Amino acid sequence: MQNLQPKPVSASQTQQTQILIHEHINGSGRLFGGRLMEWIDIVAAVTARRHSGRNVTTASIDTLHFKSPAYINDTILLEGTTTYVGRTSMEVRVDTFVEALDGTRRMINRAYLVMVALDERGRPTPVPPLLPETEEQRQEWEAGKRRNELRKQRKAEQF
Repeated sequence: MQNLQPKPVSASQTQQTQILIHEHINGSGRLFGGRLMEWIDIVAAVTARRHSGRNVTTASIDTLHFKSPAYINDTILLEGTTTYVGRTSMEVRVDTFVEALDGTRRMINRAYLVMVALDERGRPTPVPPLLPETEEQRQEWEAGKRRNELRKQRKAEQF
């Protein structure tokens, strides 16, 4: 049986860093959105795996906002944080930044994904509760709870 003791947000935080090269760039000379979406999905999966201790699958990409572009030779930093958990699902926020050579960061994207933990047969399985450690994390938890309710409403309306 899996240990379902609460896990702190910090236990699953994930970072990925990339330097943009030609294969990451679209015809307009900017970071290809599909490539960024791939990286976001990977960071969210690693974050959710760290929290759940299980393999995971992407259930939905709830929000994906492209705030500004990135260009060739930019350093891209993606940060994944578990923001809310349900019984078998986890909401993960992935923030993407362009990092300048002096270390300053400019946010270019924020995405919220819902990941579902899987058992050995590939079926949803329970995940540990999330333990927010800071006021910001508690606020994100409350916002995640509201987003989860909105997802449920949208799903009921669609099906």
